[in-house]
Amino acid sequence: MLKLHDSLSREKKEFEPLSPPLVGMYVCGPTVYGDSHLGHAKSYVSFDVLNRYLRYKDYRVRYVQNITDVGHLTDDADQGEDKVLKQARLEKLEPMELTEKYTRSYFRDMDALNVLRPDISPRASGHIPEQIQLVEKLLEKDHAYLAEGNVYFSVDTFPDYGKLSGRKLDEQVCGVRVGVADDKRDPRDFALWKRAEKDHILRWRSPWGEGYPGWHLECSVMSMRYIGDTLDIHGGGLENIFPHHDCEIAQSEAATGKPFVRYWLHNNMVTVDGRKMGKSLGNYITLKDLFQRFPAPVVRLYILRSHYRKPLDFSDEALDSARSAQQRIYSLTSRLSSEEGEDGEVSEKVRSLLDQTKEAFHEAMDDDLNTPMALAALFDLVKEANSVLDQEHTPADAKALSEYLEELGGDVLGIDLRHEAAPAAGGGELLELLAELRGTLRKKGLYDEADAMRDRLEELGFAVMDLPDGRSRIHSEGC
Repeated sequence: MLKLHDSLSREKKEFEPLSPPLVGMYVCGPTVYGDSHLGHAKSYVSFDVLNRYLRYKDYRVRYVQNITDVGHLTDDADQGEDKVLKQARLEKLEPMELTEKYTRSYFRDMDALNVLRPDISPRASGHIPEQIQLVEKLLEKDHAYLAEGNVYFSVDTFPDYGKLSGRKLDEQVCGVRVGVADDKRDPRDFALWKRAEKDHILRWRSPWGEGYPGWHLECSVMSMRYIGDTLDIHGGGLENIFPHHDCEIAQSEAATGKPFVRYWLHNNMVTVDGRKMGKSLGNYITLKDLFQRFPAPVVRLYILRSHYRKPLDFSDEALDSARSAQQRIYSLTSRLSSEEGEDGEVSEKVRSLLDQTKEAFHEAMDDDLNTPMALAALFDLVKEANSVLDQEHTPADAKALSEYLEELGGDVLGIDLRHEAAPAAGGGELLELLAELRGTLRKKGLYDEADAMRDRLEELGFAVMDLPDGRSRIHSEGC
């Protein structure tokens, strides 16, 4: 039985969707004003695995992930400048031109990481009428008030405000970093609709004058529009709990009178030397830059080696280790593809190995998506599969092993199993020469030197396979 850690109850709970087998899952998407960085990858790879695993367990998932292209202010609350407008001015682009540019960039990066596209990717700017309707509803129910063209949610009318973050009353002030708007009745109140100043480009007509929606409002509207008043799962980064998700809960539940989310899931952050990676800190790395040094499949594997609720510390050493692990997979799948077939029966030894692997894999994934333990089970299979292939076996054994790797590693974890790339001109002869040299070292008993050569080749992006007859085979895997 799948158990997920619910941030609201602060405990692992058995997963029971509202209307099984249907699952409505919403994840806060990117604000598209710049290229995606490793922090984005950590979040969206984590929720991609959840999406994949739910589908693997025969749930019918509707996965909604928004695109924020308006309303996200620079202080992440009610004050400051719209992030899109600020960047558009710097790049001398129209705001919607900028968001199109970085939306395409975002999806290219996610495609490279083998993150499945959401079923629906709604844009905040495309749902302004629904956002106005929700503000009107909150005004009618006296959960909101109008002040000088701005509409604020009245936190005092929702006693449970802050229940997700657990913040005390004096910690619940939105906008405290840049001062609190003086038209608020209570410093904790947050904007549902903001009045557009005369030089503000992004603006829409509303009953309260021209303006634009609050960032928190957008996610409530888009999630409920495509899933319903109650979501099975709402995901996002740990940094979104306050104020973003606390505000989402307040405005949604005040409007509908129903629980907004059954399971709140939050991924932890990426750190550099123990400090959060972020644009404002100047210590972030874009995915495009990272992919120049490490292939996207290696980056995905590196992320999966950390639990989604644990910090992921960035280092070249960790990525190098993930690259070596990826090469072990490539080596095995290359070997399996040359031997698999229909002849013979799957041996009892292989059946037992596959059953043990599947049991360990499911146990890990059912325990709040413990991908490090799931990978451990998978790499135990890799090790044992190589041992099987070194001994007498049937083509059916190789085929069964290949299918299990595809099912668990490819379908569920989304890792790359059969990456292929053409070698550089003249590279084939060089690889044969290197393989011959390594085989000679092994035959002469110089195992330390042979192992050092293998490790160095894998660091450079080559898969090294030792054959039963003492020879070696080296493949270029495009890394």
